[in-house]
Amino acid sequence: MQLIDGKKTAAEIKDEVAAEIALLKDKGGKVPHLVAVLVGSNGASITYVNAKIEACKKVGMHSSIVRLNDTVSEKELLEEVAKLNNDKDVDGFIVQLPLPKHISEKKVTEAISPQKDVDGFHPSNIGKMMLNLPTFLPATPYGILQLIERYNIETNGKHCVVVGRSAIVGSPVANLMSRNSYPGNCTVTLTHSRTVNLPEITRTADILIVALGKPEFITADMVKEGVVIFDVGITRKADSTKKSGYKLFGDVKFDEVAPKASFITPVPGGVGPMTIVSLLKNTILAAKGKMES
Repeated sequence: MQLIDGKKTAAEIKDEVAAEIALLKDKGGKVPHLVAVLVGSNGASITYVNAKIEACKKVGMHSSIVRLNDTVSEKELLEEVAKLNNDKDVDGFIVQLPLPKHISEKKVTEAISPQKDVDGFHPSNIGKMMLNLPTFLPATPYGILQLIERYNIETNGKHCVVVGRSAIVGSPVANLMSRNSYPGNCTVTLTHSRTVNLPEITRTADILIVALGKPEFITADMVKEGVVIFDVGITRKADSTKKSGYKLFGDVKFDEVAPKASFITPVPGGVGPMTIVSLLKNTILAAKGKMES
């Protein structure tokens, strides 16, 4: 079993991004600017946004946070999005999800300019991804693709099973793994909460990508020997023995499943750090007026 070290890989990519930004500066180019919009005081959201801003600092990218109370109206948030769309200094921005229940995430996502949608969630960018046209790839699936490349994991002709059909991870990564390219050329099965006989399907997977949000859902009896596993899930559980007061769990029962895997991502330190560097790479592409394809 080989551990797929997302933390180490992300650090290597950050060094590459930092070098690219330094080169841009040397040539008199614009330093990319990423903005995060944070609504309310959700603990996990604050942690994620702070990690993104810290990553920007490490690579020499400009970053800023727009903080709004959870009582902000949908109209006011949409006005803030419009300002960022029109701000020439801002190359890319994200609106951290989830949003308060009185705000439509769909409306907010659709209001973001596709040219600044570095999360890759806008319907226009999702459509381009489906057609294999140049666009911003959703950050988490993009991170998984980079891990596959960096670890030279074979995907051609493999059976890839995706557990979870969210628009953020499951559905896009299923599409990307079936593309006629590397990583890709997989036969993909997309499963979800209504799938019948799920363990029978997951046991046929050469590559298993799990994005359910159900801690330790995948057990050893649900996978075959030699499987490659990407665990996207991350759930906090209270733990008084930890300094943070909580422990993080993935969707895969790691200690039980890892011995059967050829490659596996841990939680934390697997896919999570790659999501952040993918955001940085998308922001550079936005600043250059180019997009990943």
